[in-house]
Amino acid sequence: MRNTQVERVFRDGHGRAVAVLVRAFGNIELAEDAVADAFAVALERWPRDGVPPSPTGWIVTTARNRAVDRLRRESTRDARQTEALLLATRDEPSEEGPVRDDHLRLIFTCCHPALAPAARVALTLRLLGGLTTAEISRAFLVPEATMAQRLVRAKAKIRAANIPYRVPHEADLPERLRGVLAVVYLVFNEGYTAGTGADLIRDDLCAEAVRLGRLLVELMPDEPEARGLLALMLLVTARRDARTGAGGELVPLAEQDRTRWDAVLLAEGRDLVRQCLRRGAPGPYQAQAAIQAVHTDDGPTDWSQVVTLYDQLMALAPTPVAALNRAVAVAEVDGPGLALEIVDGLDLERSHVFHAVRADLLRRLGRAAEAADAYAAAAARTGNAAERAYLRARSAACR
Repeated sequence: MRNTQVERVFRDGHGRAVAVLVRAFGNIELAEDAVADAFAVALERWPRDGVPPSPTGWIVTTARNRAVDRLRRESTRDARQTEALLLATRDEPSEEGPVRDDHLRLIFTCCHPALAPAARVALTLRLLGGLTTAEISRAFLVPEATMAQRLVRAKAKIRAANIPYRVPHEADLPERLRGVLAVVYLVFNEGYTAGTGADLIRDDLCAEAVRLGRLLVELMPDEPEARGLLALMLLVTARRDARTGAGGELVPLAEQDRTRWDAVLLAEGRDLVRQCLRRGAPGPYQAQAAIQAVHTDDGPTDWSQVVTLYDQLMALAPTPVAALNRAVAVAEVDGPGLALEIVDGLDLERSHVFHAVRADLLRRLGRAAEAADAYAAAAARTGNAAERAYLRARSAACR
């Protein structure tokens, strides 16, 4: 057995294991440390003994035993009695309430209002998705050291404020929704274009994000933004098989074989977009879903409509990334010159997508040498091998 098998179980089961232990022991750091210990034991034992029939269950059981051992070493007698009570009740049904899924419990706990918005998202990505600090820092476009400090501060805040692990009351759910949606969306983005590794896509993270999106819609059926996010993820996921070639190389949207798109996911996503439009309560995720619906329509893309939808998105949530994506659409309607002016006014130096978009605009303007340098700059800023190979090839072609 190779370490990659343990890594796969880590990607699939880390969030579940942490969530189960947090519910059992009420201590996030204890849960995270115990799960890390369990995976370290797996790396030692599984090559020798073989992978157990239920790998994630094995991790949860081993982590629980490690947590109990730690409590026994560190606790007073009274605390041991409390621990015994925890162990005696560990298999009882979860508390009843509007959130019945351990993953969602953990998300809503990490999205407590006492934490800064960025810290809520980062902490949940770390605990639930098992993303590394480096992966999270790329999602936030900040240095890895900055993200590491942010995670440490978030955990310290949870201890200092005595934030409990519990199901929010129904009245609290809408207040927490924005942070939860951001978490799910960033998990999806990291899966759809992996920040590191040889593969362009991490199916496990995409599937987890879609699963959580479905749970959120089920949990809060009257929240149109939850429905919009699910629609967005489904419409993007529908193109998954066409995004890579036979050798795993990146295939851009304009060159994709549309017959490889998933018609079932497209139909479901478009239906959700129509449901959102009928509600008449627009939000950023609904706007992005509508843009994806236009991209996946039969026939050529209506770029004028895409620009109009991006204008709506900028009115709802003006961000540099949204402005960058809008510039791509502007290039199709008004030409690459105007689009380049927009792009050059954005502060996205750390983003490889920024440099890739700028390179393409320069190429279309006939500025080949500058385009080659911009493609090279983009390649240097991505940790994904498939993206890097594509960008280097474009750079070489320009030269």
